[in-house]
Formats: sequence, C-alpha cells, structure tokens
Amino acid sequence: MDARTLARCTGARIDRAQRFAEPLSAAMAEFGIDTPARQAAFLANVGHESGGLHWVVELWGPTIAQQRYEGRRDIGNTQPGDGFRFRGRGLLQTTGRANYAALSKALGVGYVADPDRLAQPIDAARSAGYFWQSKGLSAFADAGDFLTVVKRINGGFNGLSERQMLWADAKAALGLK
Repeated sequence: MDARTLARCTGARIDRAQRFAEPLSAAMAEFGIDTPARQAAFLANVGHESGGLHWVVELWGPTIAQQRYEGRRDIGNTQPGDGFRFRGRGLLQTTGRANYAALSKALGVGYVADPDRLAQPIDAARSAGYFWQSKGLSAFADAGDFLTVVKRINGGFNGLSERQMLWADAKAALGLK
C-alpha cells in the first residue's frame, strides 16, 4: 500500500504513513488482511489506536487505570514493575506480561525480554496483524460488522465516532462504497 493511501486510511501525516507503509503492507499480507473490506476496518482501528500512526507506546501518567496494571494477574503482571514494563505497545497496544509472552511465542520474537521492540514499525505492525487474526476479525470485517471489530479491539466503543470516520475514509480510499 502506498503512503498516501495509508495516510487517508489512518488519518496519519504523510511522514508517518511513509514510515509504516511497508511494515503494514507486509503485516496485512502475512495475517490475511487481504481484501479492501478487511484492510479498511483494520486500518481505521489502527489509525485510531495509534493516533494516526503516531503512538506506538502507551503514554504513561501514570493514570489511575494504568496504576491498576500493576499486579493484574489476568494479564500476567505478577512481578513488581510489570504494569509499566508491559504497558501498551504496538499499533493496537499489546498490554500485560501474558500478552507479550503469547505474542512472543506466536511471532518467534522475545518481546518479554525486550518489550521496547514492539515500538519498532515492523514489530508494531506485525503485532497488530497477529491480534487481528487471533481474534478472527476478518470475518466481522467481511460481514461489514464494524461495531464488533471495534468492541473486540477496544473492549468497548471508545473513540467510535473517530473510528467510523476513519473507516469511511478508508473505504473510499480503497474503492469500497
């Protein structure tokens, strides 16, 4: 995908789109995000979650919600400092020691030992593609069920209006009605 199209699909500045065009194209091919409908839904959510391909590491306050990452066994944060160490990274914000470990196993990369690697364009894009595939989101994108895609990525509907605007832009950029 060329950078201009990617910028339209994600709301990114052109310099950011240029940085991520090749890694995202490769990740979409690797993880079967290979139709315009899938790509539009994927890129709209990537655009929202990353602030237009800008944020690949969760901004840390820490907020009250972020402080609660510490000691959360449900996401594998069992050691002191895990909350910050395994804060959200990647284009869809992988969070928690357990999720980093699962991603490491799936992609064959040591993200637990080197969490900052998820902030690199190739790894940030691959982690997003893996997440998409592992949650079966292509089926929902194929059916035009954007709300389920959003809920499975976000856990709710945070930023829904922006996601919907990006989805409309992405569909237009990719030739969908």
